[in-house]
Amino acid sequence: MIIIPTRLASTRFANKILADIGGVPMFVKTAQLASQCDDVVVACDEEDVAKIAAKFGIKAIMTSKAHDSGTDRINEAAKKLGLSSDEIIINLQADEPFFEEKNLAKFKDFTNQRINDGAFMTSCLKFTDHKEAQNPNLVKVITDKDDYAIYFSRSLIPYPRSCCELYKAHIGIYGYSVDTLAQFCSLTTKELENIEKLEQLRALSSGKKIAMLEINSNSIGIDTIEDLKAAANKFGFNSSLLQ
Repeated sequence: MIIIPTRLASTRFANKILADIGGVPMFVKTAQLASQCDDVVVACDEEDVAKIAAKFGIKAIMTSKAHDSGTDRINEAAKKLGLSSDEIIINLQADEPFFEEKNLAKFKDFTNQRINDGAFMTSCLKFTDHKEAQNPNLVKVITDKDDYAIYFSRSLIPYPRSCCELYKAHIGIYGYSVDTLAQFCSLTTKELENIEKLEQLRALSSGKKIAMLEINSNSIGIDTIEDLKAAANKFGFNSSLLQ
């Protein structure tokens, strides 16, 4: 199952999940994409969002407004849905409306395999250049020889004391079982998470393993209005926010 966590509160881009993507709210566009690959549920904290989802035939479930992260929101949704402990959940961010179906399918298979092999959770990365990597909204990751994440940061990692032309950019998609999801939400190691505002650091700080899948993707995560402009230019859609 794919669960898309949504919240209206956003410091960098107000109400960004409702941003117009060719006449469709962004979170709806993401859900429509994901529905080509698996069953989709939107976990939301506002009745208005649930009503919009229903209008487009998308299943939504109400969750608390008090959650610190999207993963915590998904955990509540999983409990309300009564999912079995070994069921695999894909957490696709609402601001990834251009994540390719082929990559989503590939990530599902990867998650099933790596969770069964002992990974705590999974995520994705793609390579980017030095110029793009300097954007703090683009999260970077470094990995070990077995493709497990060592650290995520908004800063440049590794630090280019010598020449470094390519960086690993994190893509905001996660996979876990219902059981490891619940374990994640019970972790209390939040110091680094709170500093960088990156929830995956909660798992790494507790010694948990995050298996990373390298993909080739043209997707643009929409964190800011500038990202929306870049996506509109790249994918050729109109948005009322850009007029």
